[in-house]
Amino acid sequence: QSVLTQPPSVSGAPGQRVTISCTGTRSNIGAGYDVHWYQQLPGKPPRVLIYGDNRRPSGVPDRFSASKSGASASLAITGLQADDEGDYYCQSYDSSLKTHVFFDVFFGGGAKVTVLGVVFGGGTKLTVL
Repeated sequence: QSVLTQPPSVSGAPGQRVTISCTGTRSNIGAGYDVHWYQQLPGKPPRVLIYGDNRRPSGVPDRFSASKSGASASLAITGLQADDEGDYYCQSYDSSLKTHVFFDVFFGGGAKVTVLGVVFGGGTKLTVL
């Protein structure tokens, strides 16, 4: 079982806002450790989406934002696009196990984002407005 808990899947229609939660404990997120978010699109390696709680690397659009409150964090995607489909992971640190000198690195189990639409045989997704 992961130290950081994420919903297995989140879905929304194009243009909508979706949020992905990441629930920890007082020994990780609740202890004030940074939360980072990663995006893995189909067939591509993971990339850093958000670092240091809510900082975006160059090239990441401001449609992606993150927040943290208590022992939980969340990632928000506004103006959902078909290209956003993929897996999203949160990552933080935990000082309770102490298998290393200071803290251990932990990832959430990942949340699969699905953009709703109608998929035809050729793989083309038609959005129903």
